[in-house]
Amino acid sequence: MTDAPAETPTKRFDTIVAGGYLLDPATGRDGTYDLGIADGKIASVEPRLDPATAGRVIDARGQIVTPGLIDLHTHVYWGVTYWGIEPDPVAARSGVTTWIDVGSAGAYSFPGFRRYVIEPSRVTVRAFLNLSAIGLIARTWEFANLGYCDVDLAAQIVEENRDVILGIKARIDDRTTAGVGIRPLELARALADQVGLPLMVHISSGPPTIDEILALLRPGDILTHCSTGGTHRLATPGDGVRADVQRLHDHGLVLDVGHGTGSFSYESAETMLARGLLPDVISSDIHQLSVQGPMFDLPTTLSKFLNLGMSLHDVIERATSRPAQAIRKPHLGTLRPGSRADVALFRVEEGAYTFFDVDMRRRNGTKRLVSTLTLVDGQPLPPAPERRPQVWAVLPEHQQPILKR
Repeated sequence: MTDAPAETPTKRFDTIVAGGYLLDPATGRDGTYDLGIADGKIASVEPRLDPATAGRVIDARGQIVTPGLIDLHTHVYWGVTYWGIEPDPVAARSGVTTWIDVGSAGAYSFPGFRRYVIEPSRVTVRAFLNLSAIGLIARTWEFANLGYCDVDLAAQIVEENRDVILGIKARIDDRTTAGVGIRPLELARALADQVGLPLMVHISSGPPTIDEILALLRPGDILTHCSTGGTHRLATPGDGVRADVQRLHDHGLVLDVGHGTGSFSYESAETMLARGLLPDVISSDIHQLSVQGPMFDLPTTLSKFLNLGMSLHDVIERATSRPAQAIRKPHLGTLRPGSRADVALFRVEEGAYTFFDVDMRRRNGTKRLVSTLTLVDGQPLPPAPERRPQVWAVLPEHQQPILKR
């Protein structure tokens, strides 16, 4: 009599991500778990899964496993706008799997954005439509001609693209409005109300004044560049956080970082944190200039807040479940079973690091998040070359020393 051959375990999973420290703020999971992935979805989250039940095992020991990051403020209309980069190559090295392009496309160029960016990208790309029909074809001035602010046309584009347009965007500062005052924001407010979507407003320096801007914001709207050092700043060391900003925030206004090239001041951020006002969302405002530094990418931006005293849980939450809530897509930014298997792996490296704000004010830090692997629909996103910046994408002179570091 011979022993019967041992049964081969059934392959339940395409992939198991094994032994990592899972951090999923949306579900409250915070500890060592294995992820089982099947058919591009999260199939199981358990303390341990049998590696023999998977076609592939990714060893995540010593690493942080998070939902794929959601970057709420990006510009990814490459080749058509002043600012755009391509999302997939940066996603592969940064763990960002959902990219919200805010205002690169207006009504005239949105069909191209859908056809040539949203549809072919491996990562998820969604948009906030610019009220200005020309979008961000140029560096600025999109609202200087009110003739481009066609509310009815923009509303029609939203209705034809509700599956991918998640909000309305308006940049309101002295350059974009260029003498027409607060009128573009009034029209953007009317558009957002008409289509029932959140309004994202960029602030920097006036005119218009920050008082005029705040008067038009509603619960669920997003105020991006909340740590600006311009005249629209929301907090100053001597006075603290503006009372009207605190009041709006208490009623549901979303405060978003949007680092970029000109919109993150350590002084503003530190004042807000010292007064207990944490940003709701940490985003990069990644584009052809800011990707060169001192922003670089979303993990670097998260690292700045980690070194300002925010916990790892809090910074990951503000790049996963919090932006998912802001765009009204709670199924994103989570590793809940049944959700899309967009996964990011990171190491938290310790050492001596120097970070800079947009004015090149430095802060030293001891930790940084380093992306090690990005999975989209359960498949590793391979490294790919990033296009060189366009000839006009030159950092401001005071930031150019960052290129030599």
